[in-house]
Amino acid sequence: MGASCQLILSFLLWGGLELCCPEPLRLSQGGTLPPPRSSLPVEVECLEAKLVVTVSRDLFGTGKLVQPTDLSLGPTGCRPLVSKDTDTVMFEAALHECGSSLQVTEDALVYSTFMLHDPRPVGGLSILRTNRVEVPIQCRYPRQGNASSHAVLPTWVPFSTTVSSEERLIFSLRLMEENWSTEKTSPTFHLGEVAHLQAEVRTGSHPPLQLFVDHCVATPTPDQNSWPYHILVDFHGCLVDGISESFSAFQAPRPQPETLQFTVDVFHFANSSGNMMYITCHLKVTPANQTPDQLNKACSFNKTANSWLPVEGTADICDCCNSGNCSISGSSGSQTHGVSQWPKSASRNRRHVRDEADVTVGPLIFLGKSSDHAVEGWTSSAHTSVALGLGLATVAFLTLVAIILGVSRKCHTVSHPVSPSQ
Repeated sequence: MGASCQLILSFLLWGGLELCCPEPLRLSQGGTLPPPRSSLPVEVECLEAKLVVTVSRDLFGTGKLVQPTDLSLGPTGCRPLVSKDTDTVMFEAALHECGSSLQVTEDALVYSTFMLHDPRPVGGLSILRTNRVEVPIQCRYPRQGNASSHAVLPTWVPFSTTVSSEERLIFSLRLMEENWSTEKTSPTFHLGEVAHLQAEVRTGSHPPLQLFVDHCVATPTPDQNSWPYHILVDFHGCLVDGISESFSAFQAPRPQPETLQFTVDVFHFANSSGNMMYITCHLKVTPANQTPDQLNKACSFNKTANSWLPVEGTADICDCCNSGNCSISGSSGSQTHGVSQWPKSASRNRRHVRDEADVTVGPLIFLGKSSDHAVEGWTSSAHTSVALGLGLATVAFLTLVAIILGVSRKCHTVSHPVSPSQ
């Protein structure tokens, strides 16, 4: 019996090691191994007069296929082509169809649209197991030379506008990586992260200039006049987004007079069903030797000192950020929150002034809301599987300990029988 007990204990201990050290779980939500992902979920081919979009029905990487009827292209909701392929959905449309927009930059024609996944309940149920998501799509064509018909991958990098003024000053606004040395290669963010923005002006043969960010507004569409909106920079260079619960700030010192960098704590619009955002800024320049003043400044709110601090210049040029009266003439003193200072119409008249321009960067895609986590399907599924595996391993280990203790007591009783008294 002692040998048998030892054999049982050895078997249980071996099984316990297997339970306590399980292989990483890689199951999808359906309990099966997800299919290998050999390509991007959305692929775009930009041809000379049309674009072709191929969408994997395993859009979220979870192994659950989306319904083709839930997919559409562009604001007008173009429907996909009829196909016998059960794994992909294909769209084909002329560049100007499906409500796509055209943007003309200095060196390219940019056609922008999006692929929309808008799930609807099926089978009479009132629940949804996938999320609504918009995937931005762009086709860029050089303004000089022939357009290539080679297949290209979609431009996941957020587009940024570049505006050239009458004297060939080229203004730009770009989304950067945290190290500020390279442009960001993905437009996605989670709540709690920080967006790094870099405004620049290329002066060419122009005398040295210094760049300032006069106004900035965030909107859910590229139209700076759309609603809802959130003011980031106002009052001629006050980064007002850093006043409340945000730590948004200009970077000091600036790398060079023609460049100004600032960070923005990411957010989403509470009253908007979308997860996309665009940032439009009004940029302007002054001679590099001009002393910063109330109209030309870059001021951030320092929560530790409870005061405004400039990137350069004396601290008093930022005093007007508290009152919003940063105009030399004092004409803006009656404004309370800066909405009317954002150039809703005046900015359009100033676009062609030689030393200032409006530029836009976007779309920024936010995945921080709980309803958006499934957009990262395979990541969320992996985390859920690992957590489930750890929980099961814990329960199995405690059960194993109880069994071992019970068997040990039984073996001890059998190995040491009690002799009856004579």
